[in-house]
Amino acid sequence: MEPLWTIEETAAFLKIPVETLRYWRKKKTGPKAARMGRCLRYHPRHVIRWFEECGGEVA
Repeated sequence: MEPLWTIEETAAFLKIPVETLRYWRKKKTGPKAARMGRCLRYHPRHVIRWFEECGGEVA
């Protein structure tokens, strides 16, 4: 299993502020995340798939 990303790592990958990722999560428009206790974790494949579905290209 691939290591899961923190919200900071996910935001860095997408090159967006952490607050934007939190806003998208609140609006249910961002990449899928799992809550582990008080922390959010993102699976890299889910983030990449969501990004590609939004019309982005992964280099």
